This record gives sequence, structure tokens and C-alpha cells, in this order.
Amino acid sequence: MVKKCLFPAAGYGTRFLPATKATPKEMLPVLTKPLIQYGVEEALEANLKTMAIITGRGKRAIEDHFDISYELEHQIKDTSKEHLLREIRSLISQCTFSYTRQVEMKGLGHAILTGETLIGNEPFAVILADDLCTYKGDNVLKQMIEVYEKYQCSIVAIEEIPKEETHKYGVIAGHLVDNTDDTYRVTDMVEKPSPEDAPSNMAIIGRYILTPDIFEILKETKPGKGGEIQITDALLEQAKQGKVIAYRFKGKRFDCGSVDGFVEATNYFYNKTKG
Repeated sequence: MVKKCLFPAAGYGTRFLPATKATPKEMLPVLTKPLIQYGVEEALEANLKTMAIITGRGKRAIEDHFDISYELEHQIKDTSKEHLLREIRSLISQCTFSYTRQVEMKGLGHAILTGETLIGNEPFAVILADDLCTYKGDNVLKQMIEVYEKYQCSIVAIEEIPKEETHKYGVIAGHLVDNTDDTYRVTDMVEKPSPEDAPSNMAIIGRYILTPDIFEILKETKPGKGGEIQITDALLEQAKQGKVIAYRFKGKRFDCGSVDGFVEATNYFYNKTKG
């Protein structure tokens, strides 16, 4: 069973400077809720209750957010504003949060490897809070867990993107399995290829389910694109053994790591509350 969810949250968020100079990008709010809270809620809805968060310098606000503020609770108790903390109180009571620091920024693969002490020897999910997903019915992570239960190997979420945007993503090649139109056995993965070198237009987004052998593979993975340890390179080693499934999820993703995507998400959720 998948019981734990890892949140890499040590990045600097340079695309949002100066807002992220002293505020973690994961704490930027879409309406009144920070990005990382949307991710934790998604994990909890998928019945994952252990949240492992990789932080760095200047990220204490994340820990404080998932903790009780007694002064604030006292101030708003029995007022019209008390209900505003209901959602975060519920998360705090239902989930266990643990933290470790990524001392050096060496890429997503390195961030995931840093989480080994929090995860242990078991399969686990990964959510990148930058990718905010909305859905009808089962959320994206819950869909992926169903796929994992069937194939018992690493799962990556994918979506089709314009060919000219492949340089922003890890891109997969693969073949459909089990007469589905949304599940692929991965045969190749390339990190941020140019459009002419991309094996497809199917890009990996910020949702993974990983088997624990990924940690040993990451320990042997050399720095790749940008001099960073890429999770794509480690997953490729699993894919060579037929042990990676790519799942084209049902739902909509907002790239909140970009200003355009962040504004789009804000407008979408605002209009949703008015609808």
C-alpha cells in the first residue's frame, strides 16, 4: 500500500521574485489557500496520511502552517471568522507531518533522495505543489494509486503538451498497454528535450508514485541536464526493465510555477467559487 506522500519544497521560486525572497513559493496562495495545502488535501483524499516535506533555508512558514497557532485560535474563537481555519485544522488532526532539509539544491532527483530517511523501504507518492490539479470524481493521485495497484511499479502522470514546449518537461515514449487509451509502458524518457529531439509530446507533470528501489538508483545517478540529479534519469533505469507506467490523468493541471499559470489558476478557482 502507498501510505506516504513526499513534497519536495526546497526550491527558491526565482520566477516569483521578489515575492519569494522571504516567502516559500509553496506558500503562495491561490485565493485564500497556499499551494502546498492543495497538495496535502489531494494526498489525504487519496488516503495518504503521512506527509514528508523536503524543505530548505527560509521555509519555516511551511512548518508553521501545518501547526496550531494558539494565539490566532484564541483571537478568533467564537467569532464569525472561526470557520476560516476549519480546513487546516482538519488536515493537522488527520495527518502526520515530518520534515528534513535539502542542504544543497541539486535537482528534483536529489530532493527525492533526501527524503529517503522519511520514507523508508516502501512505495510512496510525490506531489510537486507547483502543479495544481483539479478534477471531477477521483483526484489525480487517487487515479494513479489505482494504476499502481494494478501494475506494482513506478507510475508517472503525463499530459499532452504543444511540441514547442517539450524543453520545459521530462518527455516519455512508450506503448499503450492492456487495451487502454491512457496507460503506457514507458520505453524512453528525456529531460527537457528540444522539440526536434523529443520522443513524443507527452510530458511528465508533478505527480509520481515511486517504488523504493528508486533511492538506490538515485545514489548512482550522475548529474544530468543543468548539472542536476534528475528523477527522469533514474526513472529511465527502471523503464529499461519495463518498470515504469505513464498514466494520462483525468483532470486539469495549472502550472503554478509560472506567473501565467498561477494567474490562470487563481481566476479558475475564483470563478468556481462564484459559479
